Amino acid sequence: MKKIKYISGLLCLLVGISCTKDFDEINTNNQGFNSDEVSAKYFLTSAQVGLYAPGRYEYWRAHLIHTDRFAGHFTFGMDQSWWGDDLSYTYNAGYTDAAYDWLAGYFGNIKSFSDLTAEGGEFENQYMYAMSLIMKGLYYQMYTDTFGMVPFTEAGVEGILTPKYDTQMDIYKGIIADLNTAMSIIGDEERTGLGIDDAGANDVYCGGDLQLWKKLANTLKLRIGARAYGASGENFAASTINEAMSAPLLDEATGSVTMKKDFVISEWTSSSYGDVWYDFGAGSDWTVSKTLINLLKDNNDPRLALYAKPAKGGTFVFEDTGSDDDFAERVDFMESALIDAGATYTRTDAGTTTTLEVAAGQYIGQPVRINGLTKPFVRYDMFSTPSDAVIQPRGKEAEGYPEIILSSADAYFLQAEAVVNGVASGDAQTLLASGIKEAMKLWGIGEGDADTYIASSAIADISTGSTDEKLEKIALQRWLASYTDGFEAWAVVRKTGYPSELAAGVSNQTIFALGTLNGAYPQRLRYGTGAQSNPNFNAAISAQGPDVQGTKLWWAK
Repeated sequence: MKKIKYISGLLCLLVGISCTKDFDEINTNNQGFNSDEVSAKYFLTSAQVGLYAPGRYEYWRAHLIHTDRFAGHFTFGMDQSWWGDDLSYTYNAGYTDAAYDWLAGYFGNIKSFSDLTAEGGEFENQYMYAMSLIMKGLYYQMYTDTFGMVPFTEAGVEGILTPKYDTQMDIYKGIIADLNTAMSIIGDEERTGLGIDDAGANDVYCGGDLQLWKKLANTLKLRIGARAYGASGENFAASTINEAMSAPLLDEATGSVTMKKDFVISEWTSSSYGDVWYDFGAGSDWTVSKTLINLLKDNNDPRLALYAKPAKGGTFVFEDTGSDDDFAERVDFMESALIDAGATYTRTDAGTTTTLEVAAGQYIGQPVRINGLTKPFVRYDMFSTPSDAVIQPRGKEAEGYPEIILSSADAYFLQAEAVVNGVASGDAQTLLASGIKEAMKLWGIGEGDADTYIASSAIADISTGSTDEKLEKIALQRWLASYTDGFEAWAVVRKTGYPSELAAGVSNQTIFALGTLNGAYPQRLRYGTGAQSNPNFNAAISAQGPDVQGTKLWWAK
């Protein structure tokens, strides 16, 4: 049988990428590879994994320090934390550069797989090429929604070392065109090939199911259309939404597209919440936000116990030494967090000492953006921490917590939003209810409990009310369902303005960290300092606005 020898760079890439059993067997052949032993699928897994579970260094800086906290789900800044909760709200070039360098550089992973599978590529396969176009869409939606204008049309083009920055509108149109091409290529096909050419388990998103890929692409198309809707100068969103809604989307039959954690490879290669929680001790721990806990608790949401743990509670003593003129205001603020949570507690004031006795086993969220002076008052055991499903250590697979690629819940929520906006026809309440059920499925909550929540919770009812009231409830459901997906939850807040208490920012500098934006809500990440070496950088800034966190993106409210 014909032997195939590859250039050294391609062989090194193959050796470095796959950790599957199949590849371990292939890698023992040091005489070259037979034609029936090689496939593009061995390059697929690495191109997929790193976008949603990058190495620990990148995970800390892009996800935990920035997007997860801008999303308003998690907080730092309690008394045991290494940091105040102003971290990232106060611009830090080192952390931002790390986030930018990772995300800007990730395109090479996807392009490499695309080049291999394109017509004339080393492993030409039109169906895997279609998958690469969809992966490119997932990537670019995350990339542009984080920074704004980025290179797209000239990115990766041979001979162009300094690509131009494209507008978000043009990037969105380009993503839609790629998704349409991918769906056309897939057609009615179900697998990428036979035997070695079947992506199968190497495809950690869809298991090689091309029809699931097609629905994933169409759901991403719906999201892109919905996010563009109403943005300045857009003339394609409504038609995009209707095209997507007229074709199969992720639904209750398919479920969500998620990526299971890999608990074998190093956390430096693929990290997760559990890795970073358990490796550094209490200083790096974080708590769950007041906004999230209270929204779940106030609506009897069955996800509460799956998202978070009850606070340990205890006796918390605050001593006024006379050195803090704002001591009373800070203690009152801590009490207000307990009141807002509906917590059971007692307060005792005796001379210069205030004591808060907080019963154990209660869900209490920590207010976001606490400043360094208030930090000593924010006692760790007073607040809820993430559930075990989120912070499982490496080696213990967490039930209910995969990485969310795109959920069937969001497909239903986006359709409900389109109906409420008058863009499409349908029963918005039924679509919202279906979305809630799909969101709860991700966390193992049965249909009966979901139905009870839908029937009894005002936040799950859009059968009445104004358009704005209905859109707020849809946005809040999307934000809740995006728990652990900080990039998307942050985008929901910026696009819709909900939850409003997050979008409003903060103003009381006695309690809160106003940060670089003087209390305003962050709208984007700044470009990394390396971006300035591109001569097209200044043109992008001129078109988009100053390179600061407060510059709103094209589609933002």
